[in-house]
Amino acid sequence: MARAAMPHQTGATSPAVRALADAVPTPFWLDDPDRPDALSALVGDETCDLLVVGGGYSGLWTALLAKERDPRRDVVLIEGAEIGWAASGRNGGFCAASLTHGLGNGLARWPDELPRLEELGMHNLDAIEDAVARYGIDCAFERTGEIDIATEPHQIAELEEAARDAARLGLDRHRFLDRDALRAEIDSPTFRAGLWDRDGVAMLNPARLAWGLKRACLGLGVRIYERTRATALASRGAGMAVRTPYGRVFARRVALGTNAFPSLVRRVRPYIVPVYDHALMTEPLTDDQLAAIGWRNRQGLSDTNNHFHYFRITADQRILWGGYDIVYRYGGGVRAEFDHHPATYEKLAQHFFRCFPQLEGLRFSHAWGGAIDTCARFSAFFGTAHTGRVAYAAGYTGLGVGATRFGAEVMLDLLGGERTERTRLEMVRSKPLPFPPEPLRWAGIGITQWSMTRADTHAGRRNLWLKGMDRIGLGFDS
Repeated sequence: MARAAMPHQTGATSPAVRALADAVPTPFWLDDPDRPDALSALVGDETCDLLVVGGGYSGLWTALLAKERDPRRDVVLIEGAEIGWAASGRNGGFCAASLTHGLGNGLARWPDELPRLEELGMHNLDAIEDAVARYGIDCAFERTGEIDIATEPHQIAELEEAARDAARLGLDRHRFLDRDALRAEIDSPTFRAGLWDRDGVAMLNPARLAWGLKRACLGLGVRIYERTRATALASRGAGMAVRTPYGRVFARRVALGTNAFPSLVRRVRPYIVPVYDHALMTEPLTDDQLAAIGWRNRQGLSDTNNHFHYFRITADQRILWGGYDIVYRYGGGVRAEFDHHPATYEKLAQHFFRCFPQLEGLRFSHAWGGAIDTCARFSAFFGTAHTGRVAYAAGYTGLGVGATRFGAEVMLDLLGGERTERTRLEMVRSKPLPFPPEPLRWAGIGITQWSMTRADTHAGRRNLWLKGMDRIGLGFDS
């Protein structure tokens, strides 16, 4: 297999860059001998009660829950490539209860609803854990929690405030860790404090979750067609027609789970910006290497910079290390050639050994990237089209591993015309601000990126641009 391309070097190459020499340019989770074969493409015409477009978590949960709600419902799912090949098979495997992209974002946007949103999020995570057990999905599900980490002095006060916010909301699963308590959990010279959500996040193998959901859907009678891209959506009588390269699907209702890819409902497109996130995976750690950093409780970790890192340990004692850069291409395209960004791989490798100098000599086995469907409020939005016959959910902004199941419930409620607790939520009824068209989008994202970097290097102080973005509710994140 081809190796990851490295940036041109002159003179001596750093040890961090040398650690990338054998990194395979493919997502670690998809490089699995148990990866299932793709199912056949749709050829000819199909009819069904519900058509689900998209074979990531959003579509898979929608199809599965539709059959659980009504086993007699005839459900078809189509996927443009293979099940789980995009964001669902490329992410870090953090399955969070939060539906609002964290407490801070939730408090800023839906303070009155946040206590109930937290309850619904925990119920959603419990339901995911239950489904993994019920359907026998082998995805290394571990409910370890996650620690947000301060690496700069000003971030300590931010975590202390977050801990107080959690206490006011009655969220007793959060625990503040001072420097010594944090380094007793995971030892890094860069760590200053942490906030441990002890029950609200699970670690898992994301590709195996997608493949397990695929098997569960097939077991309930969902008809799945892979390598079947939806190319057009139109009304047809009392239902909908979706065209594919070799056929059509006629459905009473359609659920769209296309996320970072251009929506079949064109008015949704301005709300989504596809940005690229990248990650590295190490070779397995020896017992001595693992002992040098601790990490006995196997929590997920992320620092609290604007340009942040997320990292976790796998079932076979590798470390996934991702994040930091948020790469946007002019025009917002989603293309395979954007998946790799050697300059980001080099930066990530250097940051890794700065965090864990005791792991000097460790090598990286995989390097990859993928598109995230970010929106201006950092959390999913929902809606319908074609007089309620089409529903969509998008904009998960990196937290879709868990929240897509909630989004599937919302889409099914909307398609059924049901007024439920979920559909009454302001979060569900409202939309984020749309992103401006090019070239304003490109310029605005560039200024925001520069401002975020500046804040990280100036004790978190937000400049006038970021303060203005905060006031109008327009954000940019991954």
